[in-house]
Amino acid sequence: MAVPQRIVSLVPSLTELVWTLGAGERLVGRTRFCTEPQEMALFVPEAGGTKNPDIAQIVRLRPDLVIANKEENRREDVEALRAYGVRVVVTDPSTVAEALDMILQVGTVIGTEEPARQLYSAIREAMGEAPERPVARVFVPIWRRPLMAMGGDCYGSDVLAVAGGENVFVNAARYPEVTLDEVARRKPDCILLPDEPYRFSEPHIAEFEHIAPACVVPGQWLWWYGPRMATAIRELRRTLAEVAVR
Repeated sequence: MAVPQRIVSLVPSLTELVWTLGAGERLVGRTRFCTEPQEMALFVPEAGGTKNPDIAQIVRLRPDLVIANKEENRREDVEALRAYGVRVVVTDPSTVAEALDMILQVGTVIGTEEPARQLYSAIREAMGEAPERPVARVFVPIWRRPLMAMGGDCYGSDVLAVAGGENVFVNAARYPEVTLDEVARRKPDCILLPDEPYRFSEPHIAEFEHIAPACVVPGQWLWWYGPRMATAIRELRRTLAEVAVR
């Protein structure tokens, strides 16, 4: 199959991945949430959001490839694009290993195999620095009202494990609704408050610090797979070691 020359990405982290792999000049469309890197956002036009892409606008952009994600994007939008004859690749990594495979897959699809292999190797190097056993038991909320936890069976939980954290809700559903009492019973050593999808910030620390030491972290460490993965693994590992011993 021919290497795509007009690419639309419907996922912020994958838009960044396409750019990092050297195919940024072939990006012709993105969602309004695809804002990284900033220089890309200056010239690549928006085409709606992740949950409500502008199908008509995307079709007008004449893409020969749209990159989507099973969790970020809706099936009906993918099917609508395919009905117009648009080629759509749907990604769905729920572990670090699957995200690594996805990087190679995207690299192959867009014709940037060597940069993809280099990125793969850099991430594997960071993974190889993992401690032999978990550094800390961790609670990660993803929403505030209602309080929702990061459960197992998702990329964030696995990258946390690779960094040396033990998710206290790893055996729960993907994003369960929980209570502070239930969190306390799980006895986390520390609490990480990501700034996405809910924008946790410093004032929210007081709501959790009676349970365990808490700190705000970039949500991209937990949710963005692609060029940020090696840094995310190392920064999560460092943060866990610092917060858990307070």
